[in-house]
Amino acid sequence: MMRIVAWNCNMALERKIEALLDLRPDIAVISECAQPDLLRARSSRDWLPADPIWIGRNPHKGLAVFAFNDYTARLAEAYDPHLRYLAPVHVDGPTPCTLLAAWVHSGGLRKYRLGPLRRALSRYRALLSAAPTIVAGDLNHNVIWDKPGWRGNHATSVRLMGELGLVSAYHAVRGEAHGRETTPTIYWRDRTRDGPTYHIDYVFLPQPWVSRISSLDVGAFEPWCGAGLSDHVPVIVDVAP
Repeated sequence: MMRIVAWNCNMALERKIEALLDLRPDIAVISECAQPDLLRARSSRDWLPADPIWIGRNPHKGLAVFAFNDYTARLAEAYDPHLRYLAPVHVDGPTPCTLLAAWVHSGGLRKYRLGPLRRALSRYRALLSAAPTIVAGDLNHNVIWDKPGWRGNHATSVRLMGELGLVSAYHAVRGEAHGRETTPTIYWRDRTRDGPTYHIDYVFLPQPWVSRISSLDVGAFEPWCGAGLSDHVPVIVDVAP
């Protein structure tokens, strides 16, 4: 079994690590995460895997990939630091694959400018086509915000991932269309159950893996946002080997 967890921890992961570890991830894609050295210094116990992956400019707030159990992860040589917070990763273990970990910053989009995820899908296309691939993380977008003719539309990224043979695990399992999600992943601004909510965190998997998904869960409000851990809840996907 491979368990993939995508969660924006909203910083201070060292205070929230038990909640993450209780999910028993094999691969965890964590947005807004501090550098591993800072996590080690701040954590009350040793929990970090041997070779964590972290990218970013702010040491307190970057993108991390942690591999646990029988899995290991390493940053791909093709990594382009100009594509901020998008990390191509080789995952080795019972279900080896390529992972594109993402914490997408969509601010400053213009009509004719490609969005960060779309640029990454183009830049890493050969890598993503060479092995079974997962795209996971806080994509910070949904088709509800798409605008006619804009190159950064989320629907375009979904289509391009479809051309790579990738589908959103949530939408495949729940049978919901993009933009019509019934379960949010972010309780934005007010962090209340009745405040603004959106679905912006995803795990995309190869289409043939959909039949091998044994479990898909989106964290509930109370143990995550209600408990003050983050404004995001995790997306958890179990795939049979």
